[in-house]
Amino acid sequence: MKPFAIDNDNNITAFTAAAQLPEGQEHFASEKELAKLAANWPSDRLIQIWNGFAGVTPFDDLKPVKKFTDRKTATKRIWTAIQKLAEAAEMEQRRAGIRETEAKLTAALKQNASATVAPQAANVAPEAAPPSKEATAETAARTAREGSKKAIVLDLLRRKDGASLAEIAKATEWQNHSIRGFISGTITKKMGLKVESSKRNGERVYQIVG
Repeated sequence: MKPFAIDNDNNITAFTAAAQLPEGQEHFASEKELAKLAANWPSDRLIQIWNGFAGVTPFDDLKPVKKFTDRKTATKRIWTAIQKLAEAAEMEQRRAGIRETEAKLTAALKQNASATVAPQAANVAPEAAPPSKEATAETAARTAREGSKKAIVLDLLRRKDGASLAEIAKATEWQNHSIRGFISGTITKKMGLKVESSKRNGERVYQIVG
């Protein structure tokens, strides 16, 4: 089962592994676990969660509600809806696997080409010290392909006032849950960059700091 996390703004994100779950958020991986969490929530929160989905891709077929018949019905409907998030997360994992395989193949081809051109290089070059975490993060940031969506997001997050979800979504054509997953999984965990989250005029805003 895919694990999910929900933050204080009722944003639900699907992850491909429990190790990716962010701290400071509530987690669940089944309808039963969701129901256990929901038992402690005010009924208004269930309505807010549902209406946050309604009409938004990939939940275009969902309609806003003013109330649910009961808490059990609300939990069941929300659980059914967020399975689409799990499908999106799984698809992104497959794409990431393909990209990783392509990157390894490209690196191997370059290595073979270098060995053919300069076979003595390995004997001449001094052994390099392992890069620090900061250097690794800087290198990863610098190597973002110009014009790629990764580079676009990084540029937006480095702005003085950061960028809202709406601004990032407009620039990348990504869905909100994909943006949050990219910031949490790629920028924060893989690249080691610190991203602060805040609210500005009622909108969630993200900014790279440090």
